[in-house]
Amino acid sequence: MQAPVLVLSQNTKRESGKKAQLGNIQAAKNISEVIQTCLGPRAMLKMLMDPMGGVVMTNDGNAILREIQVQHPAAKSMIEISRTQDEEVGDGTTSVIILAGEVLSIAETFLEQQMHPTVIISAYRLALDDIVEAARKISTPVDINDSETLGSIIGTTIGTKFIKQWSDLACRIAIDAVNIVKIEENGRLEIDIKRYAKVEKVPGGTIEESEVLQGVMLNKDVTHAKMRRRIENPRIILLDCNLEYKKGESQTNIEITKEEDFTRILQLEEEYIERICRDIIAFKPDLVITEKGVSDLAQHFLLKSNISVIRRVRKSDNNRIARACGATIANRTDELQESDVGIRCGLFEVTKIGDEYFTFLTRCKDPKACTIVLRGASKDILNEVERNLQDAMQVARNVLVDPYLLPGGGAAEMALAHILNEKAQSVAGIQQWPYRAISKALEVIPRTLIRNCGGNPIRVLTALRAKHASEGNSSWGVDGNKGTICDMKELKVWDPLSVKLQTFKTAIETAVLLLRIDDIVSGSKKSKDNDQPQQPAAATDEASAMD
Repeated sequence: MQAPVLVLSQNTKRESGKKAQLGNIQAAKNISEVIQTCLGPRAMLKMLMDPMGGVVMTNDGNAILREIQVQHPAAKSMIEISRTQDEEVGDGTTSVIILAGEVLSIAETFLEQQMHPTVIISAYRLALDDIVEAARKISTPVDINDSETLGSIIGTTIGTKFIKQWSDLACRIAIDAVNIVKIEENGRLEIDIKRYAKVEKVPGGTIEESEVLQGVMLNKDVTHAKMRRRIENPRIILLDCNLEYKKGESQTNIEITKEEDFTRILQLEEEYIERICRDIIAFKPDLVITEKGVSDLAQHFLLKSNISVIRRVRKSDNNRIARACGATIANRTDELQESDVGIRCGLFEVTKIGDEYFTFLTRCKDPKACTIVLRGASKDILNEVERNLQDAMQVARNVLVDPYLLPGGGAAEMALAHILNEKAQSVAGIQQWPYRAISKALEVIPRTLIRNCGGNPIRVLTALRAKHASEGNSSWGVDGNKGTICDMKELKVWDPLSVKLQTFKTAIETAVLLLRIDDIVSGSKKSKDNDQPQQPAAATDEASAMD
């Protein structure tokens, strides 16, 4: 008999066939179980400690999975889809993981019945196409100018978060921020929240004191104590250059033969600084903000002309100030023009909050950038409020870009499950069973909502199925607070269509991807012992114990 041929190195671990597929499914189920209790208004929080000792308390699916260290490759790809969902639509990070875990879980039965993964995959793809088509049919358009409707949509997102007690305030902040940064160019709507709606967290005070500024706030003070700290209707110049003498990039040597040469070098430096200050003073600004340093001599010249200076501002902050006050960031002082001066800011003020000074550039006329000031008891609370607000702003953006809604509370999932069940009869052959199983998988969202608020999943879900079986009840779902069924239109619980579609697409496509894997080869690192001479046994044992 021929001896087996080893192709892979000894340190390599290999799983193939059904074992690899079942391993992937189990890993995905484990990840979804971790955050199953984080869905709905009665969601529990998770407390995570990162390697640096920092503590994160949250029920945001993406924030939880970001902190978890996993080894299994399938679990890693599950964590990746949560991040993708967060970047793409900002909400539904918990739902997408739960749904992906359930879609993979139902495939386990078919694999054990010796059904080929390709058959399951093609049924899943067919079901996904029908889900997308049906979701668009049952969606309802929304008037984006109606702030009450927008408020109820954002309220649905916030209802499952830590800040649901301050729901009205959070809705108002999210709508105001999105409306400020919204720009319409050539018939295309652009809402860049990440770059132009900055959240500044200031510990202290109460959450009710949080607000959206019609302008920008910086954690900076003026460079000189005698400079003005309050200017109304300031003329602002923004710079991207040093207001100090240019030093050589590399090591520079100057050979001096006479004492006067040294004096002349110093004089040249002073003349250069005076010249760049003269360029600035010519435009009669009240405030100069630069991303680089400002020398003492430059401060002296600008102070003589009654100009306030702020230095070492971040590039991103400078861009926000430029959008808010209408200034253009200049790279050289000799290229400044009158059109580069920002005149849309109504008030420049430096205020002390706690131990730190903060610069406010507010009352801007039609600012296209804003700062959201968050106040709260501690850093942990502020971090969680910021995460919740980011979700709320993303949802507001999604609705403005794609103004269609689906009922929340698991109603959309139940309606789609009913439609798929009806359509399954027309699917030919063996594909019918995985296709029908997707409709079962969609029920995991209402089931989890019922379970998380202490309801009876079997009884409530049966009643909900009966409701959806009769015509015209597609908006009935689960009240996540009481665990009973009710009409989502009356409760005003709505989800944006774009968030739901992204959830279905991401979950089912990830399941398809993981089902196509039939071989996992994981190579371990080459052990250092191989290159070194054999150590005494006791020393080796001690080293492995340390590892």
